Parts: sequence; structure tokens; C-alpha cells
Amino acid sequence: MDFIFQPWPWFISGFLIALLMFGLLLLGKRFGMSSNLRTFCSMCGGGKVNSFFNYNWKKESWNLFVVIGAILGGFIASHYLSVNTMPDLSESTKLALQDLNISSKNGYLPYELFSMAALSNAKTWAILIVGGFFIGFGARYAGGCTSGHAISGLSNLQLPSLIAVVGFFIGGLFMVHVLFPFIF
Repeated sequence: MDFIFQPWPWFISGFLIALLMFGLLLLGKRFGMSSNLRTFCSMCGGGKVNSFFNYNWKKESWNLFVVIGAILGGFIASHYLSVNTMPDLSESTKLALQDLNISSKNGYLPYELFSMAALSNAKTWAILIVGGFFIGFGARYAGGCTSGHAISGLSNLQLPSLIAVVGFFIGGLFMVHVLFPFIF
């Protein structure tokens, strides 16, 4: 059990992801999380409101199991397969978090960001709403989310996915080094 409780090396998880993508490629399927929102909206009758949701959602319904598996897997991993301790952080990371008044001692969910007290702050709600809009708009505009482009698109050698992933990295670096310190 100690092996399961520890972070896995990149080569094991990378191999398992590659194996999954190879299997999906053989089955003619494409993996992606954001496409599930379209499937779910179509299942619930979204085609009555917008023609974008008029398509054969039953053909894509297998991908909803990915969402269910991610939710269940996250729950099982966090409640039964982890010791709830943070991996060692570098001193520079700890200092950067201290500069932002964020404690690195609260595990994966810092109290300053993920507590009921944080949710009572209007600034937090504004960040969540604006950030959620940008993420949703960006995933739709880019034709998929980060996991869809980075895992599925790149494994299928799609040039638009390469461009999207480069954009995700540039946007992520800009967010962490410019916007995040400004916001917090």
C-alpha cells in the first residue's frame, strides 16, 4: 500500500496515459473533458434552445464515464488512498506563498483560498465567476480543454492542439507570474 500512497513517478503515469490513448485510438474514440458539457446539455434537451446541441449525443455518451470516473477516483484517492500530506515544497515556493499570505501547511487546499471564510469574500466570488467564464469560453473557443488538447490532440499529432497547448502554457505563465500576484 505504501506504493499507492506515494506520488507515482512520471514514467508510470505517462505510460498508463499513453496506453489509454493508444486503446482509444484503436477504437476510434477521442478523449476530452469539455466535450462532456455539450453531451450533457444535449441529453437534457439543449437542442431546443440552441442548434449547437442538436447532434447524436448517444454516440459520445461513453465519454461521460470519464467524468464519473474522475469524480469517483478523486473521492476515493483523497479519502482512502492518501495520507493527506503535501509533498516537499522548495524553499522558494514556500517563500512565494508566504509573500501572497498563503500558508503551505494546510495540505493541497490552503485555508486562505478554500475555506468557508474565503467564500464569504466578494473578491473570491468575482474571481471564481470571471475565471469560470474565461475557462469555459476559452475551452469552447479553443475547441477543447487542456486535457483534450494536451493528451488527446497531441497524441493524435494535431497541429491545432500543439498551438493550443503552447497558448495554455503562455497563458498559465502569465497568470502565475503577472496576474496572480496582482490579484492576491
